[in-house]
Parts: sequence; C-alpha cells; structure tokens
Amino acid sequence: MTVPVDHRPTDRYRPSLRTGVLVSEAFLLGARTVHLVKDPRSGRSYEVGVKEHFLIARMDGTRGLDELGAEYAAEYGKRLGDANWQRLLGMLGVRGLLAGGPASPQTETTDSWGGPPRRTLLRGTLPLVADADATAERLHRAVGFLLAAPFMVPLLLLITAMEAVAVARLGELVDGAVALFTNPVLLAGAAALLWFSTALHELAHGVVARRYGGQVAEIGLRWRLPVVIMYCTVDNYLYLRDRWHRIATAGAGAVMNLAVLLPFCAVWLFAPVDDATGEALAGLLLLGSVQALAMLVPFPPLDGYKIAAQLCGATGLAASSKEYVRLAVRRDPAAKAYPRRARTAYLAYTAGSTLVLAAILAAVVALIVHLLAR
Repeated sequence: MTVPVDHRPTDRYRPSLRTGVLVSEAFLLGARTVHLVKDPRSGRSYEVGVKEHFLIARMDGTRGLDELGAEYAAEYGKRLGDANWQRLLGMLGVRGLLAGGPASPQTETTDSWGGPPRRTLLRGTLPLVADADATAERLHRAVGFLLAAPFMVPLLLLITAMEAVAVARLGELVDGAVALFTNPVLLAGAAALLWFSTALHELAHGVVARRYGGQVAEIGLRWRLPVVIMYCTVDNYLYLRDRWHRIATAGAGAVMNLAVLLPFCAVWLFAPVDDATGEALAGLLLLGSVQALAMLVPFPPLDGYKIAAQLCGATGLAASSKEYVRLAVRRDPAAKAYPRRARTAYLAYTAGSTLVLAAILAAVVALIVHLLAR
C-alpha cells in the first residue's frame, strides 16, 4: 500500500504524523545510529535512519514536499526524487503513522514477559487500577513536590551517608542478617517491609515518569510463584524528551528502596534498642541495601542496565557490545565500520559490566569467608 501524493505541485501535499506518534532521540544500535518511531495505537515501534528522521521530524503539516526536499538538500547535498518520496511516505502510510491515512490495527496486548497475557495459578499478571496513567498523575500531584532539588539533594546526601556507614560497619550488618534469618518472626516482618519497598519502587518509576511527560500503561501484580511483585509499565520510556529524564526515571526505584531504609537506619544508629532489635535492624539495612543496589547492576533487564544504555546513548546495548567485542577480538574488518562513538560506548559498557561482575564475585567470596570465620 502507498499513500497518494499529489506532485503537481508537490507543495500541495503537506504530510504530518498522526496525532500521538512518538519519535525518539538518536540511539546507537550496532554500527548504526537510529531513531525509534512508535504508533501508540498498535504499540509497535520502528527503527528509522538519521536521514529518514530528518524528514519525519519536520512532517508537521506546515511544509510541502518541495520545502522538505529543499531542507533535505541543504543538509545532505542531495535532492530526493519521486521514488524516494513514494518509498518513505508509503512506509509511513503502511504503518499507520501518517495523518489522514488508514490507522494500523491495534495489536493484542502482551505482558512484559513476552507472549499474550496469561493468568494461571503459577504465572500471570493482574492490573490493579483501571487507569494507570491517571493514578500515576494523582500520585504525582500528591508527592511530586518531593522531587524538587530542595528535597532531593538532602535525601540523596542522607542515602549516601547511610550507605557509607553500612560499608564501614559491614561486619555488624552481616552478623545482623545471619541473626535475622534465625528469627522467623523478625524475618517475616523484614520480608514484608522489603516487599512493601518493592511496591514503592515500582510506583516511584511511574511518578517520576509522569513528572517528565511519561505515560504509565499499567500498574499491577505479577507472579511466578512463589514470587509475587508489583509492576509499573512506563509505556513511552525511550521517548521521554531528555536523556537525564530517562535516567532519573530508571533510577527512581532504587532511590525509593534506599529512602525507605533511612528511618530504620536512624533507629539502629541513635535509639537505645536491645541486642535482638539492633541485630534485626542491621540485617534489614543490609538486605534492603542489597535489594536496592542489585537493581542498579548494569545487566538486562535491570534498572542499572537502562541507566547504562542511556549514558551510552544506545538501544540494545548489551547485544551490540557483545557483537562489537566479538568482531574486535577476531580482528574482523567489520569492526572498523563502527563509528568512534559506538566503539567507545561498547568498550566502556563491556569493561564496566565486567568490573561490576568481578566486584559481585569478590563480595560473595568475602561474605563466605566472613561466615566461615564467624
């Protein structure tokens, strides 16, 4: 299918994208630089190149094809012929992205685990609110003021201080965690609190996304027994206007996990409590910190991976890095086709994730040694 275009004169046709179509910033993908274009009706996303994006970003209904072609020629030194226009507009039309053209059919909703949504006793999802985006907006109106710098800067400083104390007194925290696991009542209480922290983690993603113009598609429960967790799906995360907005959205959950621990840390440090309570608080501080920091590990699909991808300006970062390193190690000529920015990003991610993995293994070994010595 192609979109009819009146070329006599070409300025009579002023293409524009369908209302609601999302266009992302530039991302690295392998050796290429791409933009993502998403149809919110069907939920489908498409990759387009830099040159296609140059034209698509200017299709606002105010420019005719002659004007678009002139801007393209000024940027790239080459005018587009009728065949080029037919190909581009036909592609957009077939995908239902052009205003005035047929819309692409809605696709069946799928859950983020892949495949059509299913609900069984052992596995499934359950939306908890009818309008997740409206719920996130109400939460943002209620607590969004806490995201302002006068609140966030002291909070982040307190969290940093708490984690510094945790590292300095790590032995006490490990002993407290061991003691916590020997007390079923206190362990159940700590588990309930950590689950509640996880729920707040997910809501924090949604509230911060709403602050930056994101849309929350779903808030609910997901289970793969015996694990039951809350989830919050930000539908247009990759299309948020600014890279730092995306990083803030991805990191919001871990910050919330750590913020929940602050009052318990204060009681552990400053309140006169008995030994059993002190050990339980120390164990809770260790388990909660591990829970939060684990989400910042830069491996997919964790929040830390999303942050790393945004810092590198890439989509599909792990797969692209693996492929580039494979080519580079084999001295494959294809590795030279990668632009310098891509090479830097993929090598930095590979080195950084390797160091993180080594640090995790070292921490596990140190923990085992400590427990054996104890």
